[in-house]
This record gives sequence, C-alpha cells and structure tokens, in this order.
Amino acid sequence: MLGPANRQNCSSVLLCFGCGIGRMAESGYGSETSLRRHGSMLSLTSAASALSSTSTSSFKKGHRLREKLAEMETFRDILCRQVDTLQKYFDSCADAVSKDEFQRDRIEEDEDEFPSTTRSDGEHNHNNNGSKEKLSSPASPKVINGIDFKGEAITFKATTAGILSTLSHCIELMVKREDSWQKRLDKELEKRRRVEDAYKSAMNELKKKSHYGGPDYEEGPNSLINEDEFFDAVEAALDRQDKIEEQCQSEKVRTHHLAQVPSSDVFSTIGTHRFVSKSRSHSSSLSSAELFSASDDVHRFSAQVEEMVQNHMTYSLQDVGGDANWQLVIEEGEMKVYRREVEENGIVLDPLKATHAVKGVTGHEVCHYFWDTDFRMDWETTIENFNVVEKLSENAIIVYQTHKRVWPASQRDVLYLSAIRKIVATNENDPDTWLVCNFSVEHDNALPTNKCVRAKINVAMICQTLVSPPEGDKEISRDNILCKITYVANVNPGGWAPASVLRAVAKREYPKFLKRFTSYVQDKTIGKPILF
Repeated sequence: MLGPANRQNCSSVLLCFGCGIGRMAESGYGSETSLRRHGSMLSLTSAASALSSTSTSSFKKGHRLREKLAEMETFRDILCRQVDTLQKYFDSCADAVSKDEFQRDRIEEDEDEFPSTTRSDGEHNHNNNGSKEKLSSPASPKVINGIDFKGEAITFKATTAGILSTLSHCIELMVKREDSWQKRLDKELEKRRRVEDAYKSAMNELKKKSHYGGPDYEEGPNSLINEDEFFDAVEAALDRQDKIEEQCQSEKVRTHHLAQVPSSDVFSTIGTHRFVSKSRSHSSSLSSAELFSASDDVHRFSAQVEEMVQNHMTYSLQDVGGDANWQLVIEEGEMKVYRREVEENGIVLDPLKATHAVKGVTGHEVCHYFWDTDFRMDWETTIENFNVVEKLSENAIIVYQTHKRVWPASQRDVLYLSAIRKIVATNENDPDTWLVCNFSVEHDNALPTNKCVRAKINVAMICQTLVSPPEGDKEISRDNILCKITYVANVNPGGWAPASVLRAVAKREYPKFLKRFTSYVQDKTIGKPILF
C-alpha cells in the first residue's frame, strides 16, 4: 500500500509526464486544430492489445512528419486517459487504506471502553478473531472500481514506448529534411557564388572597355596596356579587317564578271607589245616609251630618286640567303621573307626583304599596277584614304595616304614620293628590270598632324621578267613568262608600339600583302596582251 505522501508524489510524476507530452505536441510540431486524429490506428477500447503489439504500420518509416505528429497526439490522448485511470486507482487505494485505519481505530477504542467480561475466553477470542477478519476484509486493489492495475501498467509502458518510437521517427525525418535543405542551400550558395563571379567579371570587362577609350589605354608613352594585351587587341582588329575584306571580295566575285576589252579602246604599240591607254589619269596613259628612260624625268627630287634607284639596284638584289644577319621568317612555295632586326632609340626599324616568283605576268605589269594610283584601292586593303599631293613628272608623284587604325595602336599616315623606272640590262643575256621606289619626303601641303603618327618608309618593288622560248614558231604566251619579284621595305613606324607587336604584325601582314597583290595582277592580266 502507498501512503499519502508516496501517492501524491507518484500522481505528480505521472501528471507532469502527460502534461509534458501535451506541451510538446502543442508547442511547435502541431496542434489539435492542425493535425488530424488517428483514432482508427489505436482503438481506445482495446488500447492494451493495440499498444502491446506496436503496429508496424504506425511506425513505418517514410510517414510524413505531420502524420507522425498526429500519431503522437493520439498517444498523448491515450496516455492522459491512462493517467486518469491510474489516478482513480490510487485514489481508491488511498480511500480504502484510510477507511481501514479509521475502522481499526474505532475497534480499538471500543475494546478499551467496553471490555468483554461476561463472556468466556472462548467467546472473547471468537469475537476478537471476527474483528480481525473484518479489518482484513476491504476489497483487493485488483478489483477496486473494476480496474486491472497490471493491465494498465502494461498499457502505460506500451504507450510510452510508442511515443518514444514515434518521436525517434520524427527526429529522423527532421534530420533527413534538414540534410535535404542543407544540400539545397549548398547548391543555391554555389549558384550565387558563380553568379557573383560572373557579375564581377562582367563589371571588370565593362570597366576595362570604358577606360580603353582613354589615352592611357592606347598607344603612347604612358600606356597601361601590357604587350600581351596590346598584341591580342591588334590581332583581333586585324582578324576583323580580314573577315570584312573576304566578304567584300566574295561579293565582288559574285556581282562582277571579267569584262572584255571594248573595241573602242586605243592601243599603243611598240614592237609586238601593246597595252591599254584608256583616258583615265596620267598614270594609266603612260606608255612604255615614256618609262624607258629617266632623261625626261627631271624635277626637284630627281637627284634623290636617282640615288634611291642606284642603291636598290646595288644592294636590294643581293642574295641574303647565306647572310647570318638576315633571318628567314616565312617560306611559302616560291615566296621567302627575310628580316634583319634593327632598333634605334627603342623603335623597331627592321629591314624586310621578300623574294617571289609569279607565273603569267611580266615585271612591267607588276610595277604598273603597284605604281598606278587608279588601281591602288583595288588591292591595298590597309588604306583608309589617299590623294596625289603633287605630280612631279609622268612617272613620279607625291602621295599622301592614311592607313586604317588598328586599335589600340595610333593611326598612321605617310607622305612619300613614288617613281617607276625601267632599268635596261647592260648584258644582253640579262633581263631588263622594272622598279618602283617609294620613299618619304616632306611637302607643305601635307604637314604632320596630331591626329596621326607620321611613318617614314623606303620601299622598292623590283621585278625581272624571264621568258622561256615557245616551241616552234608559236607566239609567246603567258605560260612562257615568269616574273621574279624582290620586295624590300624599310619602315620607321614611329610612335610607341611595342617591338614584339610590330615584328609580329610585320611577319603576318607582309606575306599576306605580297600574295594578295600578285594574285590581283594575275587576275587583271588574264586575257590581255602581254606588256613587256
């Protein structure tokens, strides 16, 4: 039997346990209004049998958290009822004990007040035993109010076990859900990091582009662009120009056909050779007789022209293949390009020399198209505009031209005298030589400006024609002629472009120019009389 103090302590513990579970269900994981009851899962009338078996469907993993919380709410209701039942049981036990003590006290008082003197010892003993049997007659706790204490204890254990199991499953679900959310959070953080990196990169590019328009991001003494960035920018600009040129060339091929020479054209003939003398300009009306000698080519620059011609004939035709000072930088078929590295005050002054052999054209034709300004824009793709500043004679002019800007390099312009000559061979076995020399001069009508950097040039196109005799009495055709070309260029670009960039651009552009120009001459002379 439990005393009043023990009974009160036990009741308090059970009530606290039941109230704690109730607070857990109502605090954060659900409430009676938000969770449905699972009454069909646990029958209140058969709680002992249902909870003792701890149905696996109730604790089956994979149930959602709300279902588990609803199960815990059902367990709470059952546990509260069990606590009430046990409380009633303990109250009944306490009442029975109180009554038993009260009756015992009364019997003892009666015996003290009314001792049995008239009866024999046997009768007295009989009454005394009867009293003791009466004192021990209160109902057993097992049958108080029809409550089965052992069954209720088993049910209580099963209910608490169910609560703990469901709580464990809830914690497991919460951990899994937390892991899932953590993974999603990590993915979102990674996406955010990538977006931030892309944003920073884009902002940096925008800042660079906005600053590149300033003078510090262009060619100059205080340029902030390093050589690699400078070279990449120049190469990208040249690639764009090449693509534009290819598109224009393709368009010309599609829209223009080779025009036949009209019968109204006037031909000037010397011997068996002739060329068209259309009334275009002074350059195209020149005849081979006018270009034969320099005796009539007298002007204020005549001495300089003569000196340049003699220097080119003396030095430019020398073979540099075995010279250690010259480097072979490009070799494509018949074309070879040599370079000798020279720098002066940090400026690249590399002399360049190229040799080439072109079939089907003569030296006169090559020099004619190279010198004649009427054809200049047909094959020269780097020029933005040009004009003839002064006509010195029939075979000498002063030309001013500006070249297309290649960012971040500064725009260049050049003012030069261009003269064409025919050099008659002293030995009858040697071929005659045609030569065009371009070298920088000064002129009052084309003074340097701040818009462009004035470049200095000394360029020569030297051509010799080799003829292989045709079989029998056949006339010489273009299949029997070969033009040997020697192209020399000494260019002072001026400005502050890095040396490595200038050399890389020269290595790329000079061979391209030579191939483009010679192909142009071949196309222009197809079907036309040979001009020796």
